[in-house]
Amino acid sequence: MVIDYDAIGLRIKIARIKTRITQEVLADKAGLSTAHISNIETGNTKLSLPTIINIANALSVSVDDLLCDNIVHANPVYCREAQELLRDCSPYEIRILLDVLKATKNALDRDQRFRQNLTK
Repeated sequence: MVIDYDAIGLRIKIARIKTRITQEVLADKAGLSTAHISNIETGNTKLSLPTIINIANALSVSVDDLLCDNIVHANPVYCREAQELLRDCSPYEIRILLDVLKATKNALDRDQRFRQNLTK
């Protein structure tokens, strides 16, 4: 299993920015050095389970929020993110985004059928 530390770091950075705290404040709250937080956010270091729990607690987010790009069954996190994205959209923007989503889903379905036909 390959863990995407870049994705974890990016989600930590986004959560930190949404919380409006600096790396220094996060480091202090999580009991880590600022340099370590920087290395985590850039994906340059691996982080342990206690570290990710401390960071999640410091940011008031769930560990699922930080790890969802590495978890197969993370639909609740993605559904919540989609709702957040749509929250301030106009009806027109929602319609356009839904059209894009439908087109993408159709393309994925066609690709899956194509791949299935290749293996027959």
